Amino acid sequence: MAEFLDLLESVRADQASVSTLFGDAGVGVRHGAMRESVEYQRRLAEAAGLLGDVMAGRRPDYLLREAMTTSDFPLLFGDIMDRAVLASYREYTPVWENFAQARTVRDFRTVNVFRLDGAESVLAAVPERTEYPMASLTETRYQLTVGKYGRALQFSWETMINDDLDSFATLPARLGRAARRTEQRVMSALYVDGSGPHASMFTAGNANIVTGNPALSIAGLQTAFGKLAAQTDADGEPILIEAVELVVPPALEMTALSIVNATELIIDPNATAGTAQQQIKTANWIRQRVRVSVDPYIPAIATTANGSTSWFLFASPSNGNPALIGARLRGHDAPEVFIKESNQRRVGGAGLNPLDGDFATDTVDYKVRHAFGGARANPKMAVSSNGSGS
Repeated sequence: MAEFLDLLESVRADQASVSTLFGDAGVGVRHGAMRESVEYQRRLAEAAGLLGDVMAGRRPDYLLREAMTTSDFPLLFGDIMDRAVLASYREYTPVWENFAQARTVRDFRTVNVFRLDGAESVLAAVPERTEYPMASLTETRYQLTVGKYGRALQFSWETMINDDLDSFATLPARLGRAARRTEQRVMSALYVDGSGPHASMFTAGNANIVTGNPALSIAGLQTAFGKLAAQTDADGEPILIEAVELVVPPALEMTALSIVNATELIIDPNATAGTAQQQIKTANWIRQRVRVSVDPYIPAIATTANGSTSWFLFASPSNGNPALIGARLRGHDAPEVFIKESNQRRVGGAGLNPLDGDFATDTVDYKVRHAFGGARANPKMAVSSNGSGS
């Protein structure tokens, strides 16, 4: 609740107003229309004065705890909660955006994403007075749908009164983390199944399974790079890949970082012979081409087998031809927090306070909503090994 205190501290007794606190936009979209009442301004001014006296040591701090609870300032509390959830949601870059393309969609209807192939092969020689050969384009369609995810939370009115500005401090961070985890789980389930690499994405037909399913090692990465480099487009031309993402479960993080961050490599070009004379010492070219991402949901999804040994190479999504696509809903691209309006009114017609709870039980209801979706795109932009060695 540090932001709550910061805002109150900035309010002077002679300038306390809702517009000063919230700006022109306000927070009425999610928490009901704001009422610039004289009473509300007076209470904010009193709170600011009390806070200043306590922080200056002129008055004991127990007076502050007794005088201010979240239910005293429902609009201010709601605005802070919204911003705190958003800050927590944005505090780190989600892992999936390192190896999948992020985009936005307009609504919940199925979106068709098209990829054109063709006309990129080597140009043909054209003899004098001869027509140019005609090229053709092929179209591949991917379908993407955004879904709605959420959670409801209930608190008693007594809990809100006893808050003392502390007990709800972790709630925004929890909701922000929940939204991030939802995104990662949705994306991880596109390329991981119960036995490791997803059987619908990594197939013999797609030629994207690393030969022999080797454990993560320098030799295994060499094989994986060769597999990825051997992929061709619709014209039979090689697919040019400049950078890749090495995606591993937490159990392989140290192995992956040791390989990528090594200053030099010792490579045996003929591993079957294994003689020292055939080993080559070279600068670590891998560190210039590979970045490591750790996906904690690989073992969480691959619970049957290979959850701690599977690893993946994804071509960078910046090439415009991604293996996976993640999508957020336009205008709702971050988690949103709502509070249920109170259905009770004080005798005498006093205004409603959402934190007074419902009529029957004094329950205060919150919910968090997040819209997100993902889809597989071009499977040739990724290769995998389940690490089993078979």
